[in-house]
Amino acid sequence: MCLRIFSATFICCFLSCAVWADPASDQTAFKNYFYNKFPEIPVGDFINGVYAIDQKRRQQWLEIEEFPPYGIAIDEGEILFNETVFSDGSSYSDCFVDGKRSKKNYPYFDVNRNTVVTLELAINDCRVSHGEQPLKYKTGDIAKISAYLALHSRGEIIEVEVSGEAAINAYEQGKKYYYSKRGQLNFACVDCHVASSGMRIRAEILSPSLGHVSNFPVYRFKWGSIGTLHRRFSGCNSQVRAKPLAGQSEQYKNLEYFLSYMSNGLKFNGPSTRR
Repeated sequence: MCLRIFSATFICCFLSCAVWADPASDQTAFKNYFYNKFPEIPVGDFINGVYAIDQKRRQQWLEIEEFPPYGIAIDEGEILFNETVFSDGSSYSDCFVDGKRSKKNYPYFDVNRNTVVTLELAINDCRVSHGEQPLKYKTGDIAKISAYLALHSRGEIIEVEVSGEAAINAYEQGKKYYYSKRGQLNFACVDCHVASSGMRIRAEILSPSLGHVSNFPVYRFKWGSIGTLHRRFSGCNSQVRAKPLAGQSEQYKNLEYFLSYMSNGLKFNGPSTRR
């Protein structure tokens, strides 16, 4: 009950400043909230999620990263990206001008299509445009290809642009989804990863939302495999007993767009390992 009261109070106070704000003002307020809540965390360390907060888990994580469980996925993703030949003789390299360093270009708002384009959507767009069947969006080969591309964008700066009426509308829809209550437990993303960030829920520590998108795709021990950001979105919905949405649904794409913009200035850090 206390958590619910605190969360409701926080959201009212936070949104009173942000609800009519422009994206840049939203971003400033969002970042400043976390900087003030976790003043001991260097700004660039927010990309490490809970491992920026809990030093014991950070040490365990650093040891795991010496032989990361997503290593096989990267190797397989490299083969898939570089050696796949489509039925018309083309390949992924014909679609991605920056080749293996292409993740840094996503997500972005495509004015012509009037939608947010994520990396995973672009992978399947490439396949379909060359006569191939799309891959499943949340796990499997698409996560492996994404992991390979993520590795080669590590250290690149997240620079998502939100400009123009249509792009701002997509951003606002993502923001609305982030702050909206859902499911039988009546939780919003903000309840866990903003208002309650750093607090415990059972044995787990809730990570700050700032920087969340930087480390995907991730290998989760709970999954026993690597998965995309939209797989995690679906998992969160399931945990609050809301119906998960399809990967690359408009709601999830807009949510990714919003969260990516909030993390502008931080570095890409995927793929990674999470509990």
